[in-house]
Amino acid sequence: MHVLSGGAAAAVVQGVQAQFEQSTSSRIEGTFSAVGMMRDKLVGGAPCDVAILTKPLIEQLIASGHVVPGSARSLGLVKTGVAVRTGTAHPPVSTRAELHAAMSAAKGIYFPDPDKATAGIHFMSVLKALGLDESMRSQFRVFPNGATAMGEMAKSTERGLIGCTQITEINYTEGVDLVAVLPAEFELSTDYTLGICTRAQNPQHAQLLADLLSGPASEAVRRQGGFEF
Repeated sequence: MHVLSGGAAAAVVQGVQAQFEQSTSSRIEGTFSAVGMMRDKLVGGAPCDVAILTKPLIEQLIASGHVVPGSARSLGLVKTGVAVRTGTAHPPVSTRAELHAAMSAAKGIYFPDPDKATAGIHFMSVLKALGLDESMRSQFRVFPNGATAMGEMAKSTERGLIGCTQITEINYTEGVDLVAVLPAEFELSTDYTLGICTRAQNPQHAQLLADLLSGPASEAVRRQGGFEF
């Protein structure tokens, strides 16, 4: 069972994997990265039974014939937040001025791909709005997806690090702490939605996985990570 998913939903898939595999004797092979990259892989012909992307991307894939009409299911809304390494100070970031100060003071700013990742695209627009997209460029630490960005920040020995990505990728990564969601004027709430692919090798198994991912079986792990529904 091939899953192409945005990184924000990786832990949700992993949370139901054992139950699904025991029920079906079918193994999940998941690929998790920036939603734009996952969309491109699907459209490019990569094997995919279930895709988990943003709602607009799933709707586009339904329109293009890559996802089965009527199969879309929301996993919930995920906000974008600010993170620091565990054990370091949590700077105030609740206002534009506080966020500007926190980012300006950083020795390294970790975030996902500003071209393909939902949070990375949005965060780059925030940096531009703050006037920091050029002046702080040497401090940018950009990775293919938010989970990788947070994992690398957790491992780094540099001081004065800060990051921004979907709060699920922060909450599910050991070694980093969620400071807060972005200030209200910069808030981004993303609806992560699954769809069953039209090329699914076993539509019945794909439907079972969709039910597990969007239903009670995954509710606890979704809430723990910061999904709102």
